[in-house]
Amino acid sequence: MSDENHPLYDFLPGLDLSKAFYEEAVKPIIDEHFPELVYSAARIGHGSDVLGYDTPQSMDHDWGPKLQIFLDDSDYGTLKDELNDVLSQNLPYEIRGFPTNFGYHDDGTTRMELIEDGPVNHGIMINTVSGFFIEYLGFNPTEDLRIIDWLVLPQQILLSIANGQVFRDDLERLEPIVKKLEYYPNDLWLYLLSNQWRRIAQEEAFMGRAGQVSDELGSRIIAARLISDIMMLCFLMERKYTPYIKWFGTAFSKLESARILTPLFMEIMNAGTWDERQNHLAKAYEYMAKKHNDLEITNSLSSSVSQFHNRPFMIIHADNFADAIYEKIRDDEVKQLPKYLGGIDQYVDSTDVLSYTEKFRRFWSMYQ
Repeated sequence: MSDENHPLYDFLPGLDLSKAFYEEAVKPIIDEHFPELVYSAARIGHGSDVLGYDTPQSMDHDWGPKLQIFLDDSDYGTLKDELNDVLSQNLPYEIRGFPTNFGYHDDGTTRMELIEDGPVNHGIMINTVSGFFIEYLGFNPTEDLRIIDWLVLPQQILLSIANGQVFRDDLERLEPIVKKLEYYPNDLWLYLLSNQWRRIAQEEAFMGRAGQVSDELGSRIIAARLISDIMMLCFLMERKYTPYIKWFGTAFSKLESARILTPLFMEIMNAGTWDERQNHLAKAYEYMAKKHNDLEITNSLSSSVSQFHNRPFMIIHADNFADAIYEKIRDDEVKQLPKYLGGIDQYVDSTDVLSYTEKFRRFWSMYQ
């Protein structure tokens, strides 16, 4: 057996393993037993491997050679079980040194489990394109996406499609969907940008005020919230989806903004007084204002902090950015959305809600 620090198997990034699994094991079996089959194959959906953030630690559960096979609707009912059985009976027990068979932990999560005979309990999910996406997203993206469809999809979910790999698309339905979900339409992007600046505007004066009344804990908490909001704004500015909290910092470190902002964020969190914290936060605000101006989506706005009314709290006046961006929205459907609501990630932070289709799709009513 292995422990969490010494995995039983050498590590290979999960997407690379799944690609090898398809090309070296799955595809040859389908070619032999179903030579006329028209299908698509991919590794998309849940999993740190899909996001590219898996490490040796990831191998302890729900990790291994996995992929999806998509059948045409006309073939699904008659071929799904047969294809599943053929794969189970013919798959090799290992691929690149990793078991293709899965067992289960007591909590129901899977683990790679080497066997020496019998059928393989494999990690290949067989579905139709529409069936998979209706279950995963809550609607069928082969049709036109409504604005409301975009807004109730957590960015983690969008990222898990956009960052996956399509190995084959004979059905010619999968790659168009992945391309469609690569990033937000422009006016919707402006709407989300505007609302993210609004989030900063709501609290930018509070860090200093809490510190002024000797609420050091509160001041630090507000500073951390502002850092998180600035980070989310960076993702939007660089047109990258934001992953959920486990990979938030990891993904941020890969952004262009991280080089300048990460040292400032560390100074903010390490600062011993609110005014010292404010000095570093002001530099982060000014960097973001300049970054906004570089986008050239509005007229140039002031990139210098100034006082909140006549109080000693230096802010960037984020409402000015929110309002200027909002005025650039031209799509009538987007303009009819609640002005300060935004996408689901901007007003919900429960991992349980953002991870499960039956929960996040209930928020459609927020936009009616």
